[in-house]
Amino acid sequence: MERMMKTAKKILLSGVQPSGRPHIGNYFGAMKQFVEFQEKHSCYFMIADYHALNTVQEAKMMRENILALALDYLAIGLDPKKSVIFKQSDVSEHAELAWIFDTITAMPFLERAHAYKDAEAKGKEVSVGLFNYPMLMAADILLYDTDVVPVGADQKQHVEYARDTAEKFNRVFGETFKLPEPKILPNVAVVPGIDGRKMSKSHNNTIPLFAEDAEIEKLVMSIVTDSASGIPKNVYEIHKLFRPEAGLDSLYQSKAGKYKDLKEALITDIKTFIRPLREKRKELAKNPGAVLKILKAGGEQAKAVAEAKMKIVREKVGVRLY
Repeated sequence: MERMMKTAKKILLSGVQPSGRPHIGNYFGAMKQFVEFQEKHSCYFMIADYHALNTVQEAKMMRENILALALDYLAIGLDPKKSVIFKQSDVSEHAELAWIFDTITAMPFLERAHAYKDAEAKGKEVSVGLFNYPMLMAADILLYDTDVVPVGADQKQHVEYARDTAEKFNRVFGETFKLPEPKILPNVAVVPGIDGRKMSKSHNNTIPLFAEDAEIEKLVMSIVTDSASGIPKNVYEIHKLFRPEAGLDSLYQSKAGKYKDLKEALITDIKTFIRPLREKRKELAKNPGAVLKILKAGGEQAKAVAEAKMKIVREKVGVRLY
């Protein structure tokens, strides 16, 4: 019975690019749910280092970012005993399958991708990697017979590309790939950054997830407090991530107009939340060899699954002769 329960778990895959420090918006928008998913799904959590090559093109930085993201994953509670934690580049089948998908994909199909259209609209030079990333992402997803892919509502197109690609391959070469479903993450209200815009690394307005106490104090005190009602909206929107709204409302009403007091209350709550995560991460960072061992083992697990799938794919397309 226990074995049947295990096989009944749906396969979930998510990938994050190693491109900088995570912030509290990343955590409450996605990372927190990753920890919850591993209880009910068979999870693959990928460090998408080949995707990151589109923006990170300095070897030392890439190595540091990969290790940092592995530490982030483990510090928030991802468990290598429950999930496969691996880096994309350890599984060469991702790139191999992406090439096979390229051969059945039309240019206009890729020209509809949001990232490509956005870069083109801004007059940016578009690399082949950026243009082609939906095919690598489709390979990431389809290699593992993934059932569900957690995404924000604005990222649903990523899964639609994978589904369309699976359908086309199945039509051309025969039934091979499972069609994944997007798992739209519950809408967390857009977390404002310290300047009031959406919290984003690109806006440089974040509160890092593993920030030191002094950094938390400085950033919270610099939150823009434009308010006509005595309640600083940006401070409140961030604060409700850390405290139930019922208790929060009475605090903000009793301290209406006292922005410094409210920011100090927020500082206390953020410090209380971040401190154990930060300390756990620091402890893990003392033994980078153990972290790399987890990544290597995860890569071997993922590769075994990907290799088995690619044997079927090579058979289907006619290149497997022995």
